[in-house]
Amino acid sequence: MKKTLLIALSVLLTLSVLLSLSSAAFAAESSAESAAETVETQEEESGNALINFLKQTGFSLLAKNYKSLIMMAISFVLMYLAIVKKFEPLLLLPIAFGMLLTNLPGAGMFHEEFFADGHVHWDLFGSVGGGLIDYLYLGVKLGIYPCLIFLGIGAMTDFGPLIANPKCMLLGAAAQIGIFITYIGANLLGFLPTESASIGIIGGADGPTAIFVTSRLSPDLLGPIAVAAYSYMALVPFIQPPIMKLLTTKKERKIKMKELRPVSKTEKILFPIVVTVFVSLLVPSAAPLIGCLMLGNLMKESGVVDRIAKAAQNELMNIVTIFLGISVGATATADTFLSWKTLGIMAMGIVAFALGSAGGVLLAKFMNLFLKNKINPLIGSAGVSAVPMAARVSQTVGQKEDPENFLLMHAMGPNVAGVIGSAIAAGVLIALFG
Repeated sequence: MKKTLLIALSVLLTLSVLLSLSSAAFAAESSAESAAETVETQEEESGNALINFLKQTGFSLLAKNYKSLIMMAISFVLMYLAIVKKFEPLLLLPIAFGMLLTNLPGAGMFHEEFFADGHVHWDLFGSVGGGLIDYLYLGVKLGIYPCLIFLGIGAMTDFGPLIANPKCMLLGAAAQIGIFITYIGANLLGFLPTESASIGIIGGADGPTAIFVTSRLSPDLLGPIAVAAYSYMALVPFIQPPIMKLLTTKKERKIKMKELRPVSKTEKILFPIVVTVFVSLLVPSAAPLIGCLMLGNLMKESGVVDRIAKAAQNELMNIVTIFLGISVGATATADTFLSWKTLGIMAMGIVAFALGSAGGVLLAKFMNLFLKNKINPLIGSAGVSAVPMAARVSQTVGQKEDPENFLLMHAMGPNVAGVIGSAIAAGVLIALFG
């Protein structure tokens, strides 16, 4: 009996060991299969993640969007003009880089839909989340940057030549004729009234003013118009001389003007106050630009706030210029820039600029019919507001005829008058179409 029980226990123990070994072998085999499946799954997921990553890179997106490549190439050309040729580099360089940033596929720095229909859609900022340039662009859309630029310009401007020779105000006004003639021409070519007004303002040769008007009337055209405005401002030394020589005789270009009278400090302090009140009452929509321009000038001429006057001339001006350039350049997306409308804007812009230059020269010639002390018509072209480049061009062209003829200070009168004139013209256009 005991022997039988021992045999049975031995058999049971043997079976238990065999079962344990079988279970262990089965478990090991299952673990191996599971591990293999896990590795295979991980490899598959890693492969999918890599494919998804490659699909989301800008290189992959760029292959499907040739327009972005074209816009990037245009931005490189503008950078070349700014860096190598030094064409208005302070703004053309940030504009070109902003254009590059906004056309990098997948970067998501600027969303046009946030500003669709000329309005700021604040709800999208919260639900989608804005990119860097979306927030910077608010300064353009809300009219902050152009006004701050005018504050800095005012702090750097000397209105003395204009005060000493008030007739120059007429030359500055005449140079704005290009704005309104171009508006009519653009309208006849099929542009909307608001678009025509934005194109016409290029003739004032004042970048901040062009941006201020366009951001209110035709924000979808801001990129092309800003690029056109600053490009033509940079090309003043090439565009104006042929027009000036065509419309004047050698004898007229040799006219020497009398030295300007000294201007008192009291006159310089009263001037910005009087101009602000008069222009703001005449064209209230021009008050933001004129007010900031004259505030900057009053800070400079009063002499009691040198610290903030210098800040407006330097730190504030530089910071705003960076933000303005980048955010304006970002509006030059492929869909808005690469169109026949853009070519029309560039063509009409040069017409506006040429007509503005011609308007000042022709009015000076007309005024000479009645004036005893003749005006050199060359200074009339300086009324297009490109300060101080246009005044320097008048000086350069005049000295080619007579090296002893110094027109710079005389040309500064219509030049700074052109700044006021372009701001008033902007106010008129906004009042009519805004």
